[in-house]
Amino acid sequence: MAFLPGNSAPPPAGGSSGSGGGPRAPIVPRAPRPYPPRERTYGNKDDKDDVRLNERIRVPNVRLIDENGGQVGIVPTSQALQMARDKGLDLMEVAATANPPVCKICDYGKFKYEKKKKEAVARKNQVVVKVKEIQLRPNTDEHDLEYKIRNTRGFLEDGDKVKITVLFRGREIAHTEPGHKMIAHVIESLKDIAIIDSPPKLEGKKLIVILGPNPQAKKK
Repeated sequence: MAFLPGNSAPPPAGGSSGSGGGPRAPIVPRAPRPYPPRERTYGNKDDKDDVRLNERIRVPNVRLIDENGGQVGIVPTSQALQMARDKGLDLMEVAATANPPVCKICDYGKFKYEKKKKEAVARKNQVVVKVKEIQLRPNTDEHDLEYKIRNTRGFLEDGDKVKITVLFRGREIAHTEPGHKMIAHVIESLKDIAIIDSPPKLEGKKLIVILGPNPQAKKK
């Protein structure tokens, strides 16, 4: 097919639409854009301790404490940061509200490790009070009642609270006096070791009292 003057002809196969009609230059991938080194992962915004470290401390001056706990005094933040770097340590803000803020040179990784150890010991030594439950019926016989009172005493001696429930069924709810007498007997039997944490209360078809260990009795 002939092309008339003024018509644009398609570029030759494998060639360039530019002058000369030579082959196209190969596409060279763009060099990766240089980014500054990432800030250290600890001490960033997501740190649950919310501790400012190193470059995140952006005040002009700080009151500096060295790695041995010595008072260095007020120095420019850039100088304090360089001092920490020279020792392979971190600059950690310890009192942000002071003027100027107080910062300390330390090993932040070691600091976090020691802090977690202390928290673990504190949790281990924390006294966890459990609530045990003893269920009774208005017609519970005396032998079974005394057995459950002994169990309740054991729970109290272990430092646990005890929820004692008298369950009424059917028409028994119309006559709750036996249940109240039973609760009163339990309280009287345990008065040397227990205190009433929550007084007897009727909740639906349940009469409930919560006893707790008497701290004075435990000291004895």
